[in-house]
Amino acid sequence: MANFIAIMAGGVGSRFWPSSTRERPKQFLDILGIGKSLIRLTFERALRLVPAENVLIVTNALYKDLVREHLPELPEKNILCEPSMNNTGPCVAYTALRIQALQRDAVFAVLPSDHIILKEDVYTGILSDAFDFAQKNDALVTLGIQPSRPDTGYGYIRYNKAASAEYESGSIHRVMEFKEKPDEPTAIQYVSSGDYLWNAGMFVWSVGSIMQSFKKNAPAILDVLTQELHHFGTDNEQEYINRVYPGTENISIDYAILERADNVFTIPADIGWSDLGTWNSLHAYLAVGKDTVSIGHNIHMMDCKDTIVMSNNDKTIVIRGLRDYIVVDEENALLIYPKSDEQEIKKVVANLPV
Repeated sequence: MANFIAIMAGGVGSRFWPSSTRERPKQFLDILGIGKSLIRLTFERALRLVPAENVLIVTNALYKDLVREHLPELPEKNILCEPSMNNTGPCVAYTALRIQALQRDAVFAVLPSDHIILKEDVYTGILSDAFDFAQKNDALVTLGIQPSRPDTGYGYIRYNKAASAEYESGSIHRVMEFKEKPDEPTAIQYVSSGDYLWNAGMFVWSVGSIMQSFKKNAPAILDVLTQELHHFGTDNEQEYINRVYPGTENISIDYAILERADNVFTIPADIGWSDLGTWNSLHAYLAVGKDTVSIGHNIHMMDCKDTIVMSNNDKTIVIRGLRDYIVVDEENALLIYPKSDEQEIKKVVANLPV
């Protein structure tokens, strides 16, 4: 029995506009300014657990060449190309069907391509234990992040404090329910209770368990994808997926499976995690011990507070007196926006003329 890791890399990352665009989403950006893209960092973490031939990248067909550029050692057949953006539910089902064609008793992890993990040794240990538990039990395992603040931007997991299994890296607990993004008073209540974790979208399960859950909880997705099951793992797979995949429901794996299943477990994980979902979260990640953050060259900030400035060119930038702002200077766009209003950026970008 082998383990696999599937990295989800099909998102557009519109909240990171103008650096992240439809043509080059944030997972392909060196958003930290360290010489490696987020997908490259995720891939290198995956290699600590499985060989490259057992890593699958699931992305939109638009980004196949970008994946090959950033991960040249990945076999081309391991790039699963979605012809349409139908959210993570169909994405996971397609992945399970491909892996099932390779090895029916495999266990695989589903990981986002654009998250940061600081405590990589701890992270690797937790994932190893999740693989073991999923192999031995009919279980859908999620990594739950220990909340550090009452954040309203994340979904929450309520879990049973009694351990279902003990491992060297920690304990595994049964999930009681998933909660959608709360308002601030509710988030404060969740965190103070100690009964909740953040839902980070990192999962481990066996092919058998996730396929059975799709059959029970989201059969319509499988009905579409398995009309001609024999195509998976063959040279005809892409043509078949191009034909049937757009007919699947646009739904997240959380709604399709996890909120409906009764065999979900979580491992509380303190792994130095950040999803870098917004400019605010990038600022918080980089601003430890300082008030302002600059990414790029020739950026000069004076008398600024709670501000992030990013530039991907050699232009000299001088800024004085800004408070609570995001400034991003790209070749074809300039963003200057209050940090406190950053949730508006996605909507503003959607309404821009093409």
